[in-house]
Amino acid sequence: MSKKYKRVLIKLSGEALAGEKGFGLDEKILDDIASTIKKCTKMGVQIAVVVGGGNFWRGRTGENMERTRADHMGMLATVINSLALCDAFERHGIETRVQTAIEMRQIAETYIRGRAVRHLEKGRVVIFGCGTGNPFFSTDTTAALRAAEIDADAILLAKKVDGVYDSDPAVNPNAAKYDSISYIDVLNKGLGVMDTTATSLCMDNKMPIRVFGLSDPENIKRVLEGEELGTLVYA
Repeated sequence: MSKKYKRVLIKLSGEALAGEKGFGLDEKILDDIASTIKKCTKMGVQIAVVVGGGNFWRGRTGENMERTRADHMGMLATVINSLALCDAFERHGIETRVQTAIEMRQIAETYIRGRAVRHLEKGRVVIFGCGTGNPFFSTDTTAALRAAEIDADAILLAKKVDGVYDSDPAVNPNAAKYDSISYIDVLNKGLGVMDTTATSLCMDNKMPIRVFGLSDPENIKRVLEGEELGTLVYA
């Protein structure tokens, strides 16, 4: 089976893991994602994953909290999701490693770029938790940074929304979807693809982003096979 990419970084939103409940974890969704990822690894694609933590906590949720502490709580939420994904992947026979930007040796490896790349070369899926390990940076920025570090061919941005629109489709029923759009237009138009730091980092490193919906996890495989779902954000 043909593949479009050799190595990708998949960014999953935490909310997508919660399903209709809107909070916590939906085991069916975890299993569906794991089933799809297994098919992708059998295609020979090297896969790294960054997952958000919004299904448990977002740094900006704690309005009265000190921002750094609130962001650290968000990083811990990403570890919960990383471990849940790892468990689902391993139940489907996928060899997986979790690496965290903050050291927590008892439950995960500490992030080391060379080790992460070696895992990928051996066919293992690597899940990056704890964001960048720094407050004030989102998991979108983590995805842009880690993708550049591991020399990924592209970022696959799997979201609840099925692409990039000129306005919020949940608010404006007449919102128009882009088939493709440049980074600079995303920044100039203030479109909520990724935060500006992540978008700028991708632009500087000429890292393409494919934004598509995760309503059907099989979309991940379709994108890897070259199907032009959602929106391409390009340099």
